[in-house]
Amino acid sequence: MSAVVAPAQPAAVQRPTSSHALPIALAVATVAGLAVLLSRPPAPVPVLAAVTVLGAVLELTRRLRGQLAAAQELEAQRLELVSRGRSTADELEVATRMMRARAQTMTSVIDAVTEQSIIGTDPDGLIRVWNPGAERMLGLPRADVVRSRSITDFHAPEELGLEESPGTPAERFTSLVQGAREHGSDVRDWTYLTADGRRLTVSVAITPRTDDDGEQAGWNFVGTDMTEARAAERLKDQFVSLISHELRTPLSSILGYLELVMDDEEQPLTAEQRQYLGTVERNAQRLLRLVGDLLFTAQVDAGRFTLQPEDVDLAGVVRAAEETARVTAAARGVAVSVEAPATGPVVRGDALRLGQACDNLVSNAVKFTPGGGQVTLRLRQGWQHEDGTVGEQEVPGGRPVALLSVSDTGVGIPSGEQGQLFTSFFRASTARRNAVPGVGLGLTITKAITTAHGGTLDVSSVEGRGTTFTLTLPLDGVPAA
Repeated sequence: MSAVVAPAQPAAVQRPTSSHALPIALAVATVAGLAVLLSRPPAPVPVLAAVTVLGAVLELTRRLRGQLAAAQELEAQRLELVSRGRSTADELEVATRMMRARAQTMTSVIDAVTEQSIIGTDPDGLIRVWNPGAERMLGLPRADVVRSRSITDFHAPEELGLEESPGTPAERFTSLVQGAREHGSDVRDWTYLTADGRRLTVSVAITPRTDDDGEQAGWNFVGTDMTEARAAERLKDQFVSLISHELRTPLSSILGYLELVMDDEEQPLTAEQRQYLGTVERNAQRLLRLVGDLLFTAQVDAGRFTLQPEDVDLAGVVRAAEETARVTAAARGVAVSVEAPATGPVVRGDALRLGQACDNLVSNAVKFTPGGGQVTLRLRQGWQHEDGTVGEQEVPGGRPVALLSVSDTGVGIPSGEQGQLFTSFFRASTARRNAVPGVGLGLTITKAITTAHGGTLDVSSVEGRGTTFTLTLPLDGVPAA
């Protein structure tokens, strides 16, 4: 008996999906029920047919209502999405306008700067921003530079070269921004090359430039032409050094001959002559100290300042400074007192320079204190906290330090001038008004000595009420510079 083969389904015909099967079945049942009712069959067939039709109609009605509710929900979602889309579009438009306004404001600010060059680059050094200050400094218009020149084209090659070769453009740019990459920013002098071949000494601040997402988009180079200022500084240093050396020799000769005349037992001087020559000697010694200060300042500025480290008893330094100032203070009617232990604390440093620093502070205090005032020298041990603050109580992680303070009840220093006190040749307005003698080098020298010993020098002053200078030196064996 041969097998019966079912006829193949046409390829275009697909079986109804399960989601459509039930509605189709209900429709078929309804049609069938109606057909039975119309054919007037014997009872109870009409009743069964009517029930079937009614059930099918009810189910279809329920499903239609469900589909209508789903459609209404979808329409509500569509309207909500449209509303959100419009709101997002409005917010985007506002944000775009704000970004354009901010960019316009930034461009206006950059273009308004004419004394400093502002150059912006992409991450590879290609110039994207070139303000009028850069045009004025380097002699090229913006159109000739932006998107066509690298920032390294305007730097002296020897400052960007590698050890044995000038390197590739990428290597030169890496050398240029290396300091800013390591420390977040970099400020130093660079040599700029102008369009007409001049070489300018420019103080350049290099900082990373980020986009709106916080990603680095390049670098900013803000430059200030320091060519004339640096030349003036060099001339000043040369002048100070030259004059100091030229004055030191004749002053030493004057003092030597004065000593011979005043100590000559074969030709003794009269009291009046000795008084006159004593005045000459004091002024010559004063000039010699000034020459020494000038030379010392020149050494500090040139980086040639060195120390002779040894163990130094600060109590002895303080008492020696009080003894040195005692005669001058008594002549001015100023009382000088010392609050210090019998010995110690002991620091590692240069005894001569530490004595010079303490003498400068005490001498200043006496000069700026009117008659009847008080100068107090205090020496004690303290602890420097991790945040840099100093206290007298030991704290975990603290660093032991010696605190040497010199306080006076003198004329004080205006608060707006205290930040300039350690600048060479600066004199406070109170010193000028009260005609206090000096050239403004003592505090500069004291600050340099303190820094060289790894310490700090702080000032606290109220005009008309007095001043306190506090010299803080480490006690934990850190070697002096």
